[in-house]
Amino acid sequence: MDMKAILIWVAIGILAGWLASIVVGGGGLIRYLITGLIGAFVGGFLFKVAGININLGNTLVNEIVVAAIGAVVVVLLARLIA
Repeated sequence: MDMKAILIWVAIGILAGWLASIVVGGGGLIRYLITGLIGAFVGGFLFKVAGININLGNTLVNEIVVAAIGAVVVVLLARLIA
């Protein structure tokens, strides 16, 4: 994996975490990054299992939306468990 791919993953994670924080609250750059990256995996898994394929016209936007939805799920599950 090259540096460009890592930076794209970080950007997607931060954006997805920020979007999730708007929906469920929270804050902080590191929290956005962690929540967004975990949310990307959870969202991707959930969308694949459910057979949902979104197409918003841009691959990057699709990934951010899926990661943000996954991040919301992760935050809500963490709050439920805690």
